[in-house]
Amino acid sequence: MNFKEKILAFMKEEAYKPLTFTELMHEFKIESSMKKELLKALNELENEGKIIFTRTERYGIPEKMNLVIGTLDGHQKGYAFLRPDDKDIKDIFISPVDMNGAMHGDRVIVRPMAVSEEVKSPEGKVIRIIERANEYVIGTFQKSSHFGFVVPDDKKIAFDIFIPKEEFHNAQTNNKVNVKITEWPDKRKNPEGKIVDIIGDIEDTKTHIEAVLLAKKVRQSFSEDVIKEAIKVSDEGIHEKEIQRRADLRHLPIITIDGEDAKDLDDAVYVEKVSDNEYKLGVHIADVTHYVKEDRKLDKEALKRATSIYISDRVIPMLPKELSNGVCSLNPNEDKLTLSVEMIINAEGKVVDYKIFESIIRNHYRMTYTDVSDILENNDENLMEKYKEVVPMFRLMEELSLILRKKREVRGAIDFEFPETKIITDASGKAIDVTKYERRVSNKIIEEFMLACNETVAEHYYWLNMPFVYRIHEDPDEEKMYEFSQLIHNLGYTLKGNNDVHPRELQQLLFKIKGTKEETLINNMMLRSLRKAIYSPECSPHFGLAAQYYCHFTSPIRRYPDLQIHRIIKGQLNGRLSENDYQRLSERTAAVAEQSSKMERIADEIERDVDKIKIAEYMSDKIGEEYDGVISGVTSFGIFVELENSVEGLVHISNMVDDYYIFNSEKKELYGQASKKVYKIGDPEKIRVSKVSIARAEVDFVLIDEFHKEKIKAEEKELIEAIK
Repeated sequence: MNFKEKILAFMKEEAYKPLTFTELMHEFKIESSMKKELLKALNELENEGKIIFTRTERYGIPEKMNLVIGTLDGHQKGYAFLRPDDKDIKDIFISPVDMNGAMHGDRVIVRPMAVSEEVKSPEGKVIRIIERANEYVIGTFQKSSHFGFVVPDDKKIAFDIFIPKEEFHNAQTNNKVNVKITEWPDKRKNPEGKIVDIIGDIEDTKTHIEAVLLAKKVRQSFSEDVIKEAIKVSDEGIHEKEIQRRADLRHLPIITIDGEDAKDLDDAVYVEKVSDNEYKLGVHIADVTHYVKEDRKLDKEALKRATSIYISDRVIPMLPKELSNGVCSLNPNEDKLTLSVEMIINAEGKVVDYKIFESIIRNHYRMTYTDVSDILENNDENLMEKYKEVVPMFRLMEELSLILRKKREVRGAIDFEFPETKIITDASGKAIDVTKYERRVSNKIIEEFMLACNETVAEHYYWLNMPFVYRIHEDPDEEKMYEFSQLIHNLGYTLKGNNDVHPRELQQLLFKIKGTKEETLINNMMLRSLRKAIYSPECSPHFGLAAQYYCHFTSPIRRYPDLQIHRIIKGQLNGRLSENDYQRLSERTAAVAEQSSKMERIADEIERDVDKIKIAEYMSDKIGEEYDGVISGVTSFGIFVELENSVEGLVHISNMVDDYYIFNSEKKELYGQASKKVYKIGDPEKIRVSKVSIARAEVDFVLIDEFHKEKIKAEEKELIEAIK
């Protein structure tokens, strides 16, 4: 237990009462020469929000003083909710007058108010700001003769930011800018700031993408030192001594299967049948740790990023391209260092034997998902001739993947069959098409092989009782699952177990709804009812996969947890781990899991936000065009309609002018008060694109029925008259 932990444990004792600095020195028997160490520890604990320094100059534990620590989730109207660190405490409502200068995202200490019977949820008041979240804010600049202001992109920031004239720094109206806040808000005034970056004009799509990346603090380039290290390790080559100590698998027709555009090839596979009812599956993963050594500059930068980010027109890699696309990538016809897992799998899909070892391989064929799928699904003769050496192996791969998939289905794994949205861009990066990207047979083959490999590795190291990074998916929140159960009940479906549901029940529900008009709604609602998978140093079951043990082992070029466990595996394989290493690795795996989970969430948000911007860009020249679609969502403010190509737009209730529509929250329906017309999920609708905002990443539709056709004709007539 370190000094800070001792102080915290002492203060958490039941008999503890807030003490002054001098009294704490006495309690811990600290000499005058050591008081700086105590003060440093107390300041760190205070900055972390674990203790509080009162107005009477005493130190205490917040929860013992009727105080709650957490993060503010703001609203554009000025109020916020405190999301407490302690998940057992309910969210606390903070009114605008009780914010005390705090902003969305700030880490704060709140004093809850007495809850009366009239108040449904607890309320509180911010009494201290521990950490500011918005030192920099992205927004749109508006200029006047004597001052300017910036309207934040993040609508949860309730204040416009005042910019003095001397801090414009050449920014013009409608520039997207990055502002450094120089004075924080209080009850009487908005925050004040200075413009530090002009990102671009709001009419340019690239401006909005750069704004997203800047707002999320994405590291888009590598430092000169990191690049130098990457070039150095890339140029070293593979020494003969290194080859000699590894299993040499270069003679095997090992292949990769990836997307056409992929350059960071992490995984290669090989399958053979070893008996009438047994298969050998080899999964060979790039040995990135051979080049990226712990705590060197490359490694530190990789951990800060923790994941590669994939957006429609580029990849922001975790590692420099010299490694991610070069020496680490399993490029065809090149000798590559790998970490291999060879599994013997029986006809029931059980792994009956396996080994994990260091190897060297050669990628004999750089296959694409499209080509392998065309061979297996369509018996494409040209492709079958071109790849005749490995076509029999493709057949075996499909056979084995179906066995593995069946095994997962039997145990209850949930498999969402969502088609992904693929955005096609031209050479300049402009979105020129949006299509659905279906998972074909080859995608499913690789998915099954990677799942089997990840489970095998996780279980092996669990029983070795070693520090490790696991991928876990906790059971659903009971309240959310109850709400989900109520929703599907209204649609004619039921769940056994309700709150305490087994993944098999959800899997069976997905089978039942396949092909129905409720499929999209129930898929989406189920996803929202489940927790998000995270990384953890502790092994616990993966709910969605219905797996007892799971980790991410197969993508060390683009995910740091995979890189971290490769290091642990190699240390164990080579007998290099001491008892001291175990203690160090326990702390290391906890830190890696936390950082990786955080950065994965940010990457997901970026990819989603950029997709919305690019879809809006694609639809921006389609105003006035008509399409067939299906209602994909119903809310109190309108209906969402999804087109065949997966583009989704909103028909706002203000544009549904033929009746007064009322929202039924239980059935997720809008129904007309006079006409009794009902709009519900899955209903087909014809729409017209009415408005597109690239800046807000929004696409608006209007309905095309007999009434709305007449309204549109009248509007067009008025427009023609106005032009005349």
